[in-house]
Amino acid sequence: MRVVTSFADTPTLHGDLVVLRPLTGDDAPAMFADLDDPDGMRLTGTHTDFTFEQIERWCATRADHDDRLDLAITDAATGAWLGEVVINEWDPDNRSCSFRIAVSPGARDRGVGSEATRLIVDHVFDAIDDPPVNRLELEVHAFNPRARHVYEQAGFRYEGTRRESLRWDGEYVDSIVMSILRSDRSD
Repeated sequence: MRVVTSFADTPTLHGDLVVLRPLTGDDAPAMFADLDDPDGMRLTGTHTDFTFEQIERWCATRADHDDRLDLAITDAATGAWLGEVVINEWDPDNRSCSFRIAVSPGARDRGVGSEATRLIVDHVFDAIDDPPVNRLELEVHAFNPRARHVYEQAGFRYEGTRRESLRWDGEYVDSIVMSILRSDRSD
């Protein structure tokens, strides 16, 4: 029998600016509002139009999944919604998973994404140990250098470019592949 990391024990992670807490059905209105932000949709490369009912169902069922971690980014002082962070695509054989983040329009350029990224990276490498995660990866679109800088500051390293992997507004855009390894944290 193979042991698989479970994300069933969903943490609440505290920073100076943000608290990362389990996503719940109550987060659906704020998440749905974020999907009405054209810049946020572009930055994340999201082409899909979602209904409120889809988002409500999505948020309400996150606790039912132990193969991924969906956390709301909230303001440490007020508890207000600021976005979401996700750890998904768990590959237990290779001890690898993926990371994505979406920050609400009013929360950008305030350090929210930077702190949320550091908190989740620390959690993935320090708190998950059965088996331990060795690799955390992400993709960032070439037109989002601000996010790439945040990821580099958190320890992610450039691995390569997926050429013209996104088509946005009739233009093809490269995606940058980045990762951080357990061993990178001790460098």
